[in-house]
Amino acid sequence: MHSPRYFLLFLLGLSAVLTAGCGRKEVTSLQRKQAASLVSEADFALTLRDNARAETLLTQAVAACPDTPDYWLKLGSVRRRLDNRAGAKAAYEELLDLAKANYKRDAKNTQSLLQQIYALALLGRMDDARAVLEKARKNHPDDRNIRKFVEDGSLDRLPDDPAFKDMAL
Repeated sequence: MHSPRYFLLFLLGLSAVLTAGCGRKEVTSLQRKQAASLVSEADFALTLRDNARAETLLTQAVAACPDTPDYWLKLGSVRRRLDNRAGAKAAYEELLDLAKANYKRDAKNTQSLLQQIYALALLGRMDDARAVLEKARKNHPDDRNIRKFVEDGSLDRLPDDPAFKDMAL
């Protein structure tokens, strides 16, 4: 008979194999092209002030290509215009999670930090946004974009920006 230890190792190996495909799947080139086409169509719908159509198209775009922060930002913005605060919040939280994951994957990608700050501000979490900005400034003192963002007082001016007000929760 085999010992319980071998059985445990077998179960661990089996669970690893069975759960390997449970994470987010890699986005294919075709899905990226489809999502880009949907976003382009959504942009056109927005020029016609058809927010409902744009929301439907952007929802399809993020389903096809969930790893593109700009798509989540656009979806949240459109949902906010439709006065769907819960939907906007969900989209902005996806943007925040994606930006965090992107930064965790590549700590030199300071654009992801700025996306986190913007998402936090949109969610009304200004103290958290300031904390991330301070951390970014300390960890990336030579980064031009972060330095400019701090020196310009961009975070403090966001709430006064009419475009930001229309998008924020």
